[in-house]
Formats: sequence, C-alpha cells, structure tokens
Amino acid sequence: MMYPEDILTDDTYDFLNIERPVAAPLYQTSLFTFPTVQSLREALGDERSTHLYSRGNNPTVEQVEKRLAMLEGGECAKLFSSGVAAIASAILSNVKQGDHIICSTDAYTWAKYISGTYLKRFGITVTFVDTTNLEAVEQAITKQTKVIYLESPGTLMLRVQDLRKLAALARTHGITTIVDNTWATPIYQNPLQFGIDLVVHSASKYIGGHSDIIGGVVVGSKERVDHIFKTEFLPIGHVPDPFQAWLIQRGMRTLHVRLDYHYQSALKVCDFLYDHSAVEQVYYPMHPKSPYYALASSQMSGGSGLLSVRLKSSNRDKIEQAVDAMKMFRLGVSWGGYESLVFPTLATKEGDPSILRLHIGLEHTQTILEDLDHAFSLLKETV
Repeated sequence: MMYPEDILTDDTYDFLNIERPVAAPLYQTSLFTFPTVQSLREALGDERSTHLYSRGNNPTVEQVEKRLAMLEGGECAKLFSSGVAAIASAILSNVKQGDHIICSTDAYTWAKYISGTYLKRFGITVTFVDTTNLEAVEQAITKQTKVIYLESPGTLMLRVQDLRKLAALARTHGITTIVDNTWATPIYQNPLQFGIDLVVHSASKYIGGHSDIIGGVVVGSKERVDHIFKTEFLPIGHVPDPFQAWLIQRGMRTLHVRLDYHYQSALKVCDFLYDHSAVEQVYYPMHPKSPYYALASSQMSGGSGLLSVRLKSSNRDKIEQAVDAMKMFRLGVSWGGYESLVFPTLATKEGDPSILRLHIGLEHTQTILEDLDHAFSLLKETV
C-alpha cells in the first residue's frame, strides 16, 4: 500500500510520463539524493560534474552553461549570481599576493573597483591603462603582471580594443587576458577566437534580455573554468538560483532575433543623431562614421542597442530638463532589455554633463526618434 505521504517523497512515482519537453525543465531543488552509499561517495568526490547540492551544480544551471559555452565558442562556462561575481572570480582565480593587474580605463566601474580598491588589501597592485593604445599596455607590463582585464567595446564611450594584438602581447609574457563581452554578446563577437583566455558577461543585459534577472557568466577552456569553480565559485558561493538560470535560458532562445532589431534600430538612431544640431559627437563603433568602425568590423559581425552621445550644450539644468522630458526613454542604470533607457552622466558626481548613454530598445524606431527630437529641441537656445 502507498500512502499519500509516501507519494510526495517517492521519486519512482511517475506523475506525468512526459518526454522531450519543448521548454527545458526547471530543477528548483537544493539537493539531490542517492540510491547507495557508493553513489553518494562518488558524487562527493566530483561535485563539478555530478549533482550533489545546487550550490555546486544543478541540472538547469548546467544546461544554461553548456549553451553559453557553445554560443561563445568555449569549452566550458560557469554561471554566477551576478555579472560582478563572474568578473571578480575570473580575476581572483588568476592572482595572488604581490601580483599586478593591468585594467582597462574603459572597464566597468565595479571591475575597476575590484582591481584597484578591493584587491589592494591583499597586496595586489593595478595599473589603469588606455588599452586602445598597445604601446601603453606593453609599457605597463611588469614581471608581476598576471592579468590584463579588458572591456571591448567599453560601455560608456564605446571604444574598441584590438583583441588579437592584445592577446598575442599577453601570451608572450604569460599573462592571462579577460574580456567583458557584454556589449556585443556571443552573437556578434567571440573573443576566445582571437586568443583571449576568459570571457565574462553580465547575463542581466542582452543574454537575459527582459530586465528581470541578475546573472553573470565566465567562459573559457575547461581547465580554466574548472579552476575558477574550485578556487572561487565553491568557496565563496556566488550561486545562481535555478529559476534565475531558467529565465536566462528562456531569454537566450530569442537573443539573435532581439539583438538584430536592437542593432538595426541603433544604426537608424545614429544616423539621426549625426545630423542633429544639438549633437556634438556620437559613440557607436559599428556605424560607418565611427573612427573605430574598421577595427570593430574586423572583430564583430554586428552591434547592440547601447550607444552614447555628446551634446553641444553643457548647461546642466537644460540637459536635465531635456532628459526629464523624454517619454520613451526611462532613466536607469542598466540596459539590454526591451525598454529604451537613458543614463545622463550628470547624475554622477564626476560625470561630464554633456554625455548621455542611450539604450535603444525594441519599441518602434520612429517613436524613439521623435522622442529624442522633442527632448533635444529643448536644448536649442543653449547650442
């Protein structure tokens, strides 16, 4: 006889008998059980590739990692609870006391904080370098340099670094290269093909794509990713929730479609901005008028929806008024979702008031253009 209480715990009881679901199943569980002591013993000895406890490995998370690795052209991937957790783990796994890091001046603010402030307490030094200048990078290398951290394109001024040359330079000195590839995504750029060692992404942006998750990923060789798993991921516990991973996987299914629309719309917005009387400069590397277009096109097959613009006006009050007048562009710090966003650097203490970062969302492009034109018309008297 089977009691109702037993049905709830008996994993041999098949409720559904369903095979090959279209949507991947969600394993929202904290742990896994085993039929024998020997099978438990084996799992304890190999937490990286077995399912023992979801802090280490979970089937939903594992499937997302496999797909991200394939997209990026890497052997292996590790999903993290946030993009900054992925960045920190990639860096930490390659340095020890007394080591030196070269960090791009174009890097994400928190990547620079980790390199220049957080790691300082452990006796690790950093040099911030304009990594678009290969000579400057070479001059910054010391015998203690273990990591060159890059972001290409950078996500404010959208400057592009020559990843092939930087990877080759680092390799001659035995230095690990790490690149934040969030802007281009694995659809439009695969830095591992250029000799880069590790690629990081904020999955919160285009990979998730719906502004409803926080996540990060590191992609590279199996040896490097396994090392990160053992030395950083398991001990510190930057664990992605299975449901978070499931949502990331859902977003990935439409990544190529969404990104193409972002790209095409961004190009039209750039055309408009280049001709607008209120605009001094447009920053978008995949537009033919960009000074980075030739290099960007040699490394990327397309672009995303993130760009920046320098206004002719530097009147803080007028610029703030123009931004507040925007209807389609919401004020926010992130990007990569459906919605168009604006981030005025005047919202920060040190920011140049004339710089606006724009994320071109999936709304109708003409509506976006009309919104920008209306907002910028408020700047005419100060231009």
